[in-house]
Amino acid sequence: MAFRLWTAQYNKDSLCEEESVAKILVVDDDPDFVEAMRLILEPHGYQVISAANGDEGLSKVQSEAPDLVILDVIMSSVLDGLQMSRQLQQNPEHKKIPILMVTSIANTDYAALFPTDEYIHIDGFLSKPVPPDVLLKRVSELLGH
Repeated sequence: MAFRLWTAQYNKDSLCEEESVAKILVVDDDPDFVEAMRLILEPHGYQVISAANGDEGLSKVQSEAPDLVILDVIMSSVLDGLQMSRQLQQNPEHKKIPILMVTSIANTDYAALFPTDEYIHIDGFLSKPVPPDVLLKRVSELLGH
């Protein structure tokens, strides 16, 4: 009995040390989308934190040190997400955090405002709505799994 308890504790401790849970920051002003991301990602072992706009997202990056950012474009301003990605790129501590932009801007009147002639610091782009399997595959790729 004691051996089983020790083995279970050892395996639990080993798992915690060897496989840390990836923390994903979802930055989107739509609470339904944030909840959908949580429902898709958490059962697969990801820890999900959220922010409702770029400023809050930058603050969460500073305080929470996420492993990945899922970022919308249109939030408190039309290109709020792009501004956040630029600010992350300019900060040496944060520029290596992968950014997956998930947005519906292509289906809005604001599509023409999205810059197509400049480098945008993102590591992936998906259009909403995103099938869960596509999201999970892209998240796993960006996290290097």
